[in-house]
Amino acid sequence: MLLKLFLAFTIIPVLEIYLLIKLGSFLGALNTVIIVILTGIIGAYLAKLEGLHTMTKVRDALNRGEMPAEGMLDALLILVAGIVLLTPGFLTDIAGLLILIPQTRLLFKRWLRKKFDEWTQSQQVHIDFHR
Repeated sequence: MLLKLFLAFTIIPVLEIYLLIKLGSFLGALNTVIIVILTGIIGAYLAKLEGLHTMTKVRDALNRGEMPAEGMLDALLILVAGIVLLTPGFLTDIAGLLILIPQTRLLFKRWLRKKFDEWTQSQQVHIDFHR
């Protein structure tokens, strides 16, 4: 796990810097900075819209007396997408936008559910319900 975190926090930023330099040399530094700022603003706006929509679904499920498990997974993924979109870079922007799109977010939710199942079956994570 430590190796995965190390790689994620070193390789991804290095790739982002490389892409920023390459794009900056092609489009110019100012244009590249403007694109990075615009993707951050647009991403934050889209994350806000999707977050509000998801919170409405969660509230409606709670009002019906249902457990909003799907809505909570959506909320978690939208939070991650918002954080990733605010991080400067093009790879992170693409990842964040893919998470925000409901159709592709469904793929991330399926993967996350599968991981949750693996964790609980391997007895590395214990989930207890208390009333």
